[in-house]
Amino acid sequence: MPIKSDRWIRRMALEKGMIEPFVDSQVRAGVVSYGVSSYGYDIRVADEFKVFTNVNNTVIDPKNFDPRAFVDIKSDVCIVPPNSFALARTVEYFRIPRNILTICLGKSTYARCGIIVNVTPFEPEWEGFVTLEISNTTPLPAKIYANEGIAQVLFLESDEECEQSYADKKGKYLKQMGVTLPKI
Repeated sequence: MPIKSDRWIRRMALEKGMIEPFVDSQVRAGVVSYGVSSYGYDIRVADEFKVFTNVNNTVIDPKNFDPRAFVDIKSDVCIVPPNSFALARTVEYFRIPRNILTICLGKSTYARCGIIVNVTPFEPEWEGFVTLEISNTTPLPAKIYANEGIAQVLFLESDEECEQSYADKKGKYLKQMGVTLPKI
């Protein structure tokens, strides 16, 4: 599975709408960088966050998720409490080709601050806004900046198309529009 270059990412974004909005350079001045890079695309976090709270004494259960476990925040900055967690979404909407799988990794700027970003792979023919999982592993509050870089997506191309894509199996997170909570 070869990794795709900036030229391929540009072509797919501009011709096929793979990434919208698409930033055709790496924006760096005074912000956590985002946009196309040598072999990937640095995604931005939007200004919509769901931050864990224990105010309602809920239990985290992926089969019966209680949305009262979160506080909704819409802001240019999100403070993630110590040893806590938040969900967010990307600014960018993705449409993944049938022969592509992505891997998404947190940016080193946040990782060096104890902020871990987890995103599951974008499967072939998945599309939507990406739900981001942001963990603050430190004993201090952590600041996340909306509309700035949060993670990098790497695009891997298979030498053949998959037999069954995410769209074929009507995946439960297909075409998600906002921060999406767990579904069964």
